[in-house]
Amino acid sequence: LGRLRPALDALFEEIDQDMSPWRQDSALSRFNTSQTGMPASSEMTRVARSALHLARESEGAFDPTVGPLVARWGFGPIEQGAAPDWRKLSVGQGRLAKSQADLTLDLCGIAKGRALDRAWELARDHGLANLLLDLGGELRALGPHPEGRDWHVAVEPPAPGHSVPAILHLPEGMAVATSGLGAQSYELNGRAWGHIMNPANAQPVDGTLRSVTVLADDAMTADGWATALFAAGDASGPALARKHDIAALFVFVDA
Repeated sequence: LGRLRPALDALFEEIDQDMSPWRQDSALSRFNTSQTGMPASSEMTRVARSALHLARESEGAFDPTVGPLVARWGFGPIEQGAAPDWRKLSVGQGRLAKSQADLTLDLCGIAKGRALDRAWELARDHGLANLLLDLGGELRALGPHPEGRDWHVAVEPPAPGHSVPAILHLPEGMAVATSGLGAQSYELNGRAWGHIMNPANAQPVDGTLRSVTVLADDAMTADGWATALFAAGDASGPALARKHDIAALFVFVDA
């Protein structure tokens, strides 16, 4: 893996310069301060196009324009901007556009998955195999386990003291991603407040749902749908997964 490190570092720096909302000099940040849009790289347009497709498929549960709302609740760096409305974004050949000047774009709900896919492709092209690549808790299998079996991945329990909800099998090429309250949340007045927003009521997702884990053929799909299904909430999330035949595990706590 040592010989792959410089190529991975360059890859992640490229992605960061393109799509990080935390960097004022990134292409995404420049888009957010533009009036109507701007030219964009093939990777950024690819991820943005996938994000808008997922917004349509999820009936708006996944919304890549929620950045200012996320910041309002104590998460994320996009502090200024319009109310969420993904329908005012469009992707053309080499260009991102918006029909409202103060609309912003945040691809964090899907871009990490694409970064993992590109790292997976890079490792494969360097002749590596029998790896389980992990990028911030999202995983993708490159080849089988060294023992010749599928990789086994445990789903994190919803709270300390709870048992592991499931052990998943990841065959070669399969990806898994989880969205929920485990990594970014805080408790206030007896309620857990997380970084994933419900665009319908402009608040963090509420209810007994604690995480959603999605299996897919690529990490960008798994990442995006995990975000979408969690954002859809207790009842709508499972219904949405059934509608689109998404392999998803929903973890709830007792009300």
